[in-house]
Amino acid sequence: MKILFAGIIARYPFGGVTWCSLMYLLGLRALGHEVFYIEDTGECVYDPVLNTVSTDPVYGTTYIHNALAPFGLGDRWAFVNYDGTYHGQSAETVRAFCKDADLFINLSGGSWFWRDEYQKIPRSAFIDSDPAFTQLAIAKAEPWYVKFFEQFDHLFTFGANIGTPASAIPVGHFRWHHTWQPVTLGDWRTTVPFRDRFTTVMTWQIESFADVGGNKDIEFLRVIDLPSRTQQPFELAINGPQSLLRQHGWSTVEAMQVSRSPEHYRQFIHSSKAEFGVAKHTYVANHTGWFSDRTECYLAAGRPALVQDTGWTKHLPHGEGLLAFSNLDEAVAGIDALNANYARHAQRATEIAREHFDADRVLTALLDICAR
Repeated sequence: MKILFAGIIARYPFGGVTWCSLMYLLGLRALGHEVFYIEDTGECVYDPVLNTVSTDPVYGTTYIHNALAPFGLGDRWAFVNYDGTYHGQSAETVRAFCKDADLFINLSGGSWFWRDEYQKIPRSAFIDSDPAFTQLAIAKAEPWYVKFFEQFDHLFTFGANIGTPASAIPVGHFRWHHTWQPVTLGDWRTTVPFRDRFTTVMTWQIESFADVGGNKDIEFLRVIDLPSRTQQPFELAINGPQSLLRQHGWSTVEAMQVSRSPEHYRQFIHSSKAEFGVAKHTYVANHTGWFSDRTECYLAAGRPALVQDTGWTKHLPHGEGLLAFSNLDEAVAGIDALNANYARHAQRATEIAREHFDADRVLTALLDICAR
């Protein structure tokens, strides 16, 4: 198949966000499909060098090229700036690709437009990486926003409980199929020695969905005293209140320091002993079943993970390699368990990634639904 894939690499030029789109592109290509990346959000790009949203897309377009080129995709992308100008490949090239494309996949609002060339592609799918936030936004949205989602043939979400009795999040007349972030396992295997650090990369508060609220800060404050309960060192790559966190025993680095490219992000995960991850309050409070794409990458790298339960424990194995916590005491117990038999947990982490997140498996299932 020929697949047009929309993502948000330039809008959020950070390593973790980039890997989300990149692993779809690489995974689909490995299955024999022809892929083309498009970014068409109508928004300006964020320039982390200037720390501002810029009308000049050069940082974002350079970032896209540098992210995709090492994987042989340097000529397989186009970025549509807020003013309608095309960068990378031309508008004519995009239209020519769409003319006989088979499937349009939109990840996380990689395009907020239904241009004629997109609409003419026979099948379409939207992939929601922010379960609960997306559905709550739709529930209170203006008609154009609702209509945007109605035009997709299939809707997917990373929230395993969305649309089921396990979560009270309203879905209205929409049907949301569950999917996981696909992981290209070969890109994460490593023999790099790790430091004695449980780590994560996180945003304290997000700017999007401000009217919905429910960020990580709420949940993290529940476990902020964790370093005082264990001898295990931690390191947070975070854009948040570093001084406050350090006062409570957390080592911190700027998130951008480890997220400035896909390779820096991967190196940070490879250098970690395990992940300790907290979820956004909205994911937890609404029992969404959300599971982090970042955690999947830790597991694929053979790094165990201790992450907050959002309801994902009903859908994934846990107890070895992947552990869940819901409060401070459970977090302490999870750290002790991981350190008591680390080699076994590391092995099991790799197995879980292969059994549940392998791109071949995840994307084959997604494409089967899209073909219906």
